[in-house]
Amino acid sequence: MTKTTESTKLVPVDDEPLRVAILAGGLSHERDVSLRSGHRVASVLKHLGHTVLILDVDARTIGSLKAFAPDAVWPLLHGRHGEDGGLQNVLIALDMPYVGTHSDGCQRASFKSTAKATVRAGGVVTPDSVTLPKSYFSQLGAQETLGVVASHLGLPVVVKPNQGGSGLGVSLAHNADELRNAMVACFAYDERALIERYVPGTEVAVSVVDTGNGPRALPPVEVVSEGQYDFDARYNPGRSEYFVPARLDSELLTRVQNTAVVVHRTLGLGNTSRTDLILDEAGTPWFIDVNVVPGMTETSLLPLAANVDGSLPELYNALAHHPLVRP
Repeated sequence: MTKTTESTKLVPVDDEPLRVAILAGGLSHERDVSLRSGHRVASVLKHLGHTVLILDVDARTIGSLKAFAPDAVWPLLHGRHGEDGGLQNVLIALDMPYVGTHSDGCQRASFKSTAKATVRAGGVVTPDSVTLPKSYFSQLGAQETLGVVASHLGLPVVVKPNQGGSGLGVSLAHNADELRNAMVACFAYDERALIERYVPGTEVAVSVVDTGNGPRALPPVEVVSEGQYDFDARYNPGRSEYFVPARLDSELLTRVQNTAVVVHRTLGLGNTSRTDLILDEAGTPWFIDVNVVPGMTETSLLPLAANVDGSLPELYNALAHHPLVRP
């Protein structure tokens, strides 16, 4: 359910039809979400008159890109295989302009512990955390290691893979038993776990876009879910409720938008990003995570923010016409 309380309007951009190649699918745990994102974006671009080719990334992709000769490539692979900079490096080597972020920024954002350290240096607050590889628990002993971590951070904590998105492998642990179970769930998705002090508050997602005139924040989206905002709550309609803009006063709305822009600039991101924040009772926005390839499905947060007043087609058109990353 989406509740809209306010609207913004984007300035229309070039109407020249383009050849756009969309990269989706791949082999990550977020394959299905990626395919849904790709088809949603393709549908909008085709409606605007662009020629669109969707490529499910495999051994034929490079040859298909060369044959299609796109004006722009739009990578929509989510998770580590789409957001860690590797795919972006291939596109740079192919001399193909693409919608997204340079590989350097992708690497800074993709590793959650690195992103937290970088934005903290830029003046953004983020919960204290510990990042540990799976091997440490066998070398030092799982019970002893988790005891030290729980004593250091306090409980509850949030356990999450150091890479990846869509809420996969993320758990909230209130006690020692839940913490052990959370670690098992996390290590199913990554060899490194980030254990983070839990901050209660309002969950707000702020998307930032840049179509050539500098980064600007879209209306913040407030997320209210039944239980944890996990994979099911994100992609199955009815599990979560969204308020666009978030139900905050104008000062707090501006504060969270400014924080997201600072995150975007500090990490050196490109066309799009989505920053997840927790706004505590004191009105402080805490940085939780950032995505350089935000979801574009029917329940994803960037499209909800952009579509407040029907501006989604204009935004996609602008992104296709002005890929910021040019080799």
